[in-house]
Amino acid sequence: MYDIIGDVHGHAQLLKKLLLELEYEKTPEGYSHPSRKAVFVGDFINRGPQIRKTIRIIRKMVENGNALAVLGNHEINVIIAYLKDKKGNLLVKPPLKNFISGLKTFNEFIDAPEEWQEHLRWLRTLPLFIELEGIRIVHACWSDKAIQFLNNNLPPGKIKKEIFRKVIKNPDSDLAQNIWLLTKGMQFNMPGDLKIINNKGVSPRSFRMRWWEDLSGKTFEEISFESKFHLPDYTVPPEILPDIKPYPADAPIVFFGHYCKGNGPHIISPNICCLDTCIAGSKILLAYRWNGEHVLNAENLVQIK
Repeated sequence: MYDIIGDVHGHAQLLKKLLLELEYEKTPEGYSHPSRKAVFVGDFINRGPQIRKTIRIIRKMVENGNALAVLGNHEINVIIAYLKDKKGNLLVKPPLKNFISGLKTFNEFIDAPEEWQEHLRWLRTLPLFIELEGIRIVHACWSDKAIQFLNNNLPPGKIKKEIFRKVIKNPDSDLAQNIWLLTKGMQFNMPGDLKIINNKGVSPRSFRMRWWEDLSGKTFEEISFESKFHLPDYTVPPEILPDIKPYPADAPIVFFGHYCKGNGPHIISPNICCLDTCIAGSKILLAYRWNGEHVLNAENLVQIK
């Protein structure tokens, strides 16, 4: 059975406490459980005070067969930040918004560049999604179409640097769009001639969406999955709704993070669970103990504060 753990973001102390609460034991091979395996939903770097320790804990668990992990957008951003062109220059010139959050990670390894390069190589061995018997794990959005595309276009095993170079050089390509869909989710982009004001008095040009639902006839607030603001209760004009296929009610349970749902709810529907607690602010780390059930049970949520 599996214990799915939300976005850790460098909070190693909370991770240790959670693993002990889940009855994992610290051994020379890392934290382990005699009959269970941890699964990390990505975004275990950046932001927190113990990023280096966090990577070491998770990597050791994965390499010794005691855990699985998928890449989040924060891991992909730091991989990309270290890519170089043919002349040896960084492919992405700082500062860029998506890479500012990586500065804490980079700074923790200033005195250990070789260790950091090893971790970067290890990160590229992690998958973008995991499908097990009865459950699915992805960082932000499960899309059968995107997963089929990546299965057909990504060689098995470690993701080559060239793949991430293509993501940066061709951001509108199917490759880039499908990788970001799994790791950043689906964004609703406002048409240029339409303006709505959120509860903070700001007019957002995009917002995160509830990618698993039928959006027809719903309001801007009902289709959003934002934690930073609320949108007005105006029905979204059908002509600007994106064409998405809802996640089937009879599909396997899918676990993800990414959305900073500090106060929850974390069980969104019987087979949809978001485990991101916005740990940097809430100082809460959340896990779900999956025991083979087909319907999510709130009693299986375990949190450490």
